[in-house]
Amino acid sequence: MTETGSLRGKTLIISGGSRGIGEAVAIRAARDGANIALLAKTAEPHPKLPGTIYTAAAAIEEAGGRALPIVGDVRDDESVAGAVAQTVERFGGIDIVVNNASAIDLTATDDIPMKKYDLMQDINARGTFALSKVAIEHLRKSENPHILTFSPPVDLAPEWFDQVGAAYTVSKFGMTILTLGFARELAADGIAANTLWPRTSIATAAVRNLLSEEMLRGARSADIMSDAAYAVLTKPAAEFTGRCLIDDDVLAAEGITDFEPYRAEPGTGPLELDFWMRWPDRSPGR
Repeated sequence: MTETGSLRGKTLIISGGSRGIGEAVAIRAARDGANIALLAKTAEPHPKLPGTIYTAAAAIEEAGGRALPIVGDVRDDESVAGAVAQTVERFGGIDIVVNNASAIDLTATDDIPMKKYDLMQDINARGTFALSKVAIEHLRKSENPHILTFSPPVDLAPEWFDQVGAAYTVSKFGMTILTLGFARELAADGIAANTLWPRTSIATAAVRNLLSEEMLRGARSADIMSDAAYAVLTKPAAEFTGRCLIDDDVLAAEGITDFEPYRAEPGTGPLELDFWMRWPDRSPGR
């Protein structure tokens, strides 16, 4: 892809990141020689999902970056503050915050337990707010500071609630609204705040456990999100902020025209749209 800059020497703090999209973003940054702090709970292997915060850190180092794995919980204020402090102590500052940690449950309102509702609000919206807030004082010292949140554009078309429960919807839309608020509040500081969301299903390890082989053929790999995130995070922060971005739109603007290499499985069938997504007129790789 066309590089718009470099993350060499930049310091990222990523919530989650022990696997999936967060790990892919970290490894892409590491290939430039970035410093990456991971704040995640996954210290021990999951019985069904490969990867821990330590295997992700090893992959970052192997790719050419420097890693700081921090076992912690984005729901806990002291844990968040401690992770930011450790990152600054180890790497001298913070240039980029990536709000990747997220919980998902699509259950409709009458069936979802309040415990699950609270979990999603605490990790998704509140976690985004907490990590971004604590990092602001350090972002102000960066030459090109960015906040990037993995959440969708806010689309209130009623038919979406036929597929996605109100509880999950409000937690993800909350992440977006907060990020747009950050963009406005921090504009004078030159801190960019944008959201990024995949057009299609992404075949992470967790998703692979849920989808059939047929549906996997309609998914893309996490590389499309990591490449799109890289393009966003290397742009001039003062000029590129307050946007709700879609992965293939970002890459199309970078000159990418062939999206077939991003398919998770070889095939020519239709791609599976992610939540809240429609095909644009351009329809890349459809």
